[in-house]
Amino acid sequence: MKKITIAIDGFSSTGKSTLAKELAKELGYIYVDTGAMYRAIAFFAMQNGYISPDFLDKETLINSLPYITLSFKFNADLGFAEMYLNDANVETEIRTLEVSNFVSKVAEVSQVRAKLVEQQQEMGKNKGIVMDGRDIGTVVFPDAELKIFMTAGADTRAQRRFDELQAKGDAVTYEEVLKNVEERDYIDTHRADSPLVMAADAIEIDNSYLSKKEQFDVVFELVQEVVKTA
Repeated sequence: MKKITIAIDGFSSTGKSTLAKELAKELGYIYVDTGAMYRAIAFFAMQNGYISPDFLDKETLINSLPYITLSFKFNADLGFAEMYLNDANVETEIRTLEVSNFVSKVAEVSQVRAKLVEQQQEMGKNKGIVMDGRDIGTVVFPDAELKIFMTAGADTRAQRRFDELQAKGDAVTYEEVLKNVEERDYIDTHRADSPLVMAADAIEIDNSYLSKKEQFDVVFELVQEVVKTA
């Protein structure tokens, strides 16, 4: 069966990563969580004091990029690849609300995007890949055979994210999570470099009222249709 490139874009907390992981597992494809890459850069900036709620030392962050190494290493016990920053496993650290509050600001920096897009394109040069993010179908893989754009209401997404963080034991309020979701939406859609937009040839899926299985079934059927004609 011919391998294709599957690009999944959309707003934060729409379940892009969950869907992408399931598709990759079912198809035997490589899965790349580009959001984790941006989160790792944001975490690096936090660790080094380059960013705070009202400050970003953009120049120092840019100058540090040659010294940042990102990689994914598969964890057989978990069944997915974890994010490593300079050979340190940061998978847990990058999933906090604090990192979420900074990631869109870091993703606005053109030099950061250029570094990561180059890595992402290299990862997908042989196809057989599922990649999710904000600009996969528009910038990273504009020629992807299948492009999905995922959306849902901000309140629905905030509730999902809140439930997820609570399950991990994070002390957050729903109001904090909703504020984060809305702020990230604004930054992601208004940044000058590679803003979040739906590609003209993408298929939009509003999963506000879809279960994970229903969503997977819809997208997997689309994959099968595209593979037949690829």
